[in-house]
Amino acid sequence: MRSARAGRNPAEVALAAGISPETLRKIETGRLPTPAFGTIVRLSEVLGVPLSELASVWRTDPELSKAS
Repeated sequence: MRSARAGRNPAEVALAAGISPETLRKIETGRLPTPAFGTIVRLSEVLGVPLSELASVWRTDPELSKAS
């Protein structure tokens, strides 16, 4: 998520996605390893990253897939 933000202000991204900046921070740092699907959909839309790309990252990253 952090790299997809590409320097955009995390608070602005979070608010545009309808989540708190703290929630985005937790997702990016791994402290919230399994965010709600709706949260991922909204972040995908705000960041312009297709869900299929996020799913591909999840499938190929052992740490991410282990957390869920």
